Amino acid sequence: MFDTPLEHLQIDTGPEPRTAILWLHGLGADGHDFEPLVPVLRIPRATPVRFVFPHAPVRPVTINGGMAMRAWYDLLSLSPLRESGPDLRESIAAIEALCRHLRASCPRLLLGGFSQGGAVALATALCTELRPEGVFALSTYLPNLTHAGLEPLAGPRTSAIYQAHGQADPIIPLTAARAATQSLEDLGLSVESHEYPMAHQVCEAEISDLRAWFLARLAD
Repeated sequence: MFDTPLEHLQIDTGPEPRTAILWLHGLGADGHDFEPLVPVLRIPRATPVRFVFPHAPVRPVTINGGMAMRAWYDLLSLSPLRESGPDLRESIAAIEALCRHLRASCPRLLLGGFSQGGAVALATALCTELRPEGVFALSTYLPNLTHAGLEPLAGPRTSAIYQAHGQADPIIPLTAARAATQSLEDLGLSVESHEYPMAHQVCEAEISDLRAWFLARLAD
């Protein structure tokens, strides 16, 4: 699936950024989905950031009747949430390769995403040697790594995790997000968890909180 480098958008908020924020979109979207948030986040010019928005490949998705769309993995069912293990492993490998490429010029890395993209971000942080400075998981869940043939690595995986979820999310239930929080904390990770009065989306308060979390990582 990934014989060529992963396609992506790149936006620098200032000259010579030393931090890259890799943001993965959700099922059926593309890298343009969160591009409009770059100016909204108001990253200070003194701490420029390289935002990178990759595009998932187009593949058939079982829960959508086999319709082809951009997806990080085939989602086999929603209740329970069940993903294609081979697809998930492919996407993790592709994201890991892109992150290593970015670190050649941006040694600091924040990795995250929305929905399916957030699930891939969490799995990548847990199961590779990338060890990003932070991970943000928006309206998402933690995939079943064992069923996907994956295993969390020992030792520190990241210094901080920001997690946000809608209290009325009809796609990925709040219980799945809370279960992810517990699993991450059981692994010894520090999770800053937020719940908002919204559905499967982002909201103004969430973006404000995420901005504060970004700025704290940039100031570390």
